[in-house]
Amino acid sequence: MAYGAVCCLETTIENLLKSSHISIVQNSSSSPQIIKLLYEEVLSSKEFFGEFNAWRSTINMKMVKTLEAEIIDVVYQLEDVIEPHLSNQFHSQSEQESDYPPLMVYSVDLQEIKQDIDSFIETVKEMKRSYTIPHQKKKKKKMNRLINLSRSERMIVSLYGMAGIGKTTFANKLFQDPFIVSRYSRLVFVTVGPKYRLADILVDILTQVNYNNIDEEEIMEGKHVLNELKRRVYESLESSRYLIVLDDIWDKELCYELLNLFPDNENGSRVLLTSRICRVAECAKLLNTFEIPLLSKREKPFSYELAKAVKKIAENCEGLPLTLVIVADILSNTDRTLEYWNNVADDKQHSVYKDAYDQMSKVLYPSYDYLEQHLKACFLYVGAFPQNYLVYVFDLIDLLSAEGFLNPEPIHNVDPNATFKNGTYAYTYELRSKNVIMFDKEARGYHLHSSLWYLCNKEAAKTKLFYALNCRADALPEEGTKYHRRLCIRNSILFAIEDVHNSIAFASNVRSLLCTGPFHEYPVPLPLEHLRLLRVLEALSIRFYEFPIEVVKLVQLRYFALFYDGNLPTSISKLWNLQHLIIHQFSNIKSVGNASYMPDEIWNMNELKCLRIRGRNLPHPCEGSLLPNLLKLSGVGPKSCTKDVFEKIPNLKELVITIEVAPNATEGMGCFDHISHLHELEVLECYIMNPILKTNVVTPLAPLSDFPSSLTTLILGGLGYTWEEMSPKWEVHDNEFQSLEFLHIGDTDLEQWTFQNFSCLSAIKYLEIVHCYKLKEIPMTFGKALQIIEVIDCDPTVVKCANKLKQDWEDKYCDHDSSLDLNVHSSWDDGKIQSRPPY
Repeated sequence: MAYGAVCCLETTIENLLKSSHISIVQNSSSSPQIIKLLYEEVLSSKEFFGEFNAWRSTINMKMVKTLEAEIIDVVYQLEDVIEPHLSNQFHSQSEQESDYPPLMVYSVDLQEIKQDIDSFIETVKEMKRSYTIPHQKKKKKKMNRLINLSRSERMIVSLYGMAGIGKTTFANKLFQDPFIVSRYSRLVFVTVGPKYRLADILVDILTQVNYNNIDEEEIMEGKHVLNELKRRVYESLESSRYLIVLDDIWDKELCYELLNLFPDNENGSRVLLTSRICRVAECAKLLNTFEIPLLSKREKPFSYELAKAVKKIAENCEGLPLTLVIVADILSNTDRTLEYWNNVADDKQHSVYKDAYDQMSKVLYPSYDYLEQHLKACFLYVGAFPQNYLVYVFDLIDLLSAEGFLNPEPIHNVDPNATFKNGTYAYTYELRSKNVIMFDKEARGYHLHSSLWYLCNKEAAKTKLFYALNCRADALPEEGTKYHRRLCIRNSILFAIEDVHNSIAFASNVRSLLCTGPFHEYPVPLPLEHLRLLRVLEALSIRFYEFPIEVVKLVQLRYFALFYDGNLPTSISKLWNLQHLIIHQFSNIKSVGNASYMPDEIWNMNELKCLRIRGRNLPHPCEGSLLPNLLKLSGVGPKSCTKDVFEKIPNLKELVITIEVAPNATEGMGCFDHISHLHELEVLECYIMNPILKTNVVTPLAPLSDFPSSLTTLILGGLGYTWEEMSPKWEVHDNEFQSLEFLHIGDTDLEQWTFQNFSCLSAIKYLEIVHCYKLKEIPMTFGKALQIIEVIDCDPTVVKCANKLKQDWEDKYCDHDSSLDLNVHSSWDDGKIQSRPPY
């Protein structure tokens, strides 16, 4: 967690150094030199904590936690000096000017806080000196995966899944099965864990295979002794058929090192791996890698008398066997009255579940504790949302970025086959691969199992990452507010309760206010005038009827999300530090087809990285307008898709267009006529929101060759017109979409789809065909990169075609350790149509 705190401080300093709105005053104390020395020390500290990842198997974690707590305190103390100092200077200079136009460049003098910065630098250096940990970097050993598989060859099988899912239990059952055991002459079951000594593991193996020549005095770390133990392990297994279970293994390199010691004598030997981490499971061949899923609602792990109540209790355990077992044990020692069990069934916050999660913490905690430093804060942050809350991918990424948790530098050792648009998405990918967060593919969002959500909230409160208010009883005590950096309000009505409102207002050091509870239809008073240091304001769960004008005084705001139907004030441009602006509105409030516009001053907000403004358009830019940092633009209509607008957002990578046209509209709208001006575009999504649309209102697609070659994701949904200037046929040429990895075609009149040659769409990984009722066939020549095909509500001939494609693909590429998933769904099967949300 210290790593996360240091990253936040790094972001604050970088904004100070790089902002075009700030001029650091040159004076006798040399403010630029002060901030430079501070920045260098912060980077050094960040590197220091990042190295903890390499020491995890031998490090004294109690010592680490002590150091982390001390670092968090000194970082927060320095932030509480710097940010109020900056805020006061900004406000002082703003008050000297008229309200409009706003002052665009602020002078910052750091002389008054030089002593505090010097003290911080010296304190941190002394801490690092006191806790320096000598270590040796382990040599990385690579081992090619086994490719060929037959009954006689050694087979490596891996099981993976989240903590408590039942991996060890399943492995034990296999290991103790008489039929399986009878086939092997050597049986070994080794529990590895996150902290290990290689010598101990090797001795454990030798002991179980009855190797008699082990000298206990030799068992020590050392190159000579380890090499000797490795030789003995290999020799003890060389002429045997063996079954070896490596349980709870965390380190992929260790896994490869051990597998290298197990000989392949083509006699049917087997190795079973269990792990919480997908990357470790990949040590086995893909076709021998199995994920243990959560139990379905139909699976009943224990018998019961009170059928309805116990069924609901089992559902509340969310499919995790360990939770089921512990909850069952707790209930077995309680009064089995119908009333009590119904109370447990109806309340997911019941003490029975909390007691179970507390008992599980010993098993679950290592999943958090052994995360790499750069992932810890990101994982805990997911717990800021309510229990079982689904947070959309883009919302989470934007929030983590605004908080300063995402390092813009590339993350090393990420699966090269992973599909994400940039380095920021690698963070959530890594958390998924370690089975600590879960991904809902249909909704494109993340959520936590309740057991891990409970762990996140306990750890976040302990490390002061965030403080959650669920009810009036959670109101902040005055003495406990000083170092709380983030407040999560999970019930917006709390703002209207005087004592709670006052306790929030008293927390003046808060940097993030997250209103994450159920949607609140009526406005409530937010104490924004007291929270002048806010960097993040997430208020999409509250409907505002008037714009909260106090917001424009929050000059350090980086992220602002609001549910508001009116026009934004021109003074919004005073938020010169803003990077993420998200404005939602009720679609039925405005007249369909009469989109409102953002204020002209939006073009002055040069720091903007993300604009999500459904139902609004960008105004026509004036001369000199430019948003050089804008990477994401979502929710705009065709009126924003002009040459003049696109030329002013040259670095845009993600564009989402939503089209809502009035029933009587006759004027044509072109969305893609100028798309070629977005040379950096990677993601393009276009949705028709109206159920019925005249085909002459939205003009046909521009020539496909005009689309940027940089596109990796193309989603076209609800387009009522046909392809290639009203032709029902689409032939893909080999010079089109060469980087495209994800293609979604939905609700089109496409009938025939062909490729010009075998090299077309060679990079495609995911193909989705949805509600294309006229389509009769799909191309059969997709390349090796293809991983998933989804066919939803299409003609049976398309399904038949997709099955044939899967068969042909597997015949051609199966030997390359790859697999192709085909998912077919018909709304007739469940009586409802499932559609992808536009965002």
